[in-house]
Amino acid sequence: MPKLLIVAGVVLILVGLAWLVGERLGLGRLPGDIVIERENFRLYIPVATSILVSVLLSLALWLFNR
Repeated sequence: MPKLLIVAGVVLILVGLAWLVGERLGLGRLPGDIVIERENFRLYIPVATSILVSVLLSLALWLFNR
């Protein structure tokens, strides 16, 4: 159990760092991301960002499994 918690912690740290780097590179504000803003309401649907992340992860996993 301790090893699992350590691995989970490392994964969360890596995801957090990737999130910070992605924001600086413009991920989350791509053309194709849907933002609906009203007075007390904001809806954000990251369509283009999700597709880009999916393609990059698929490519990385494909290269890793080769």
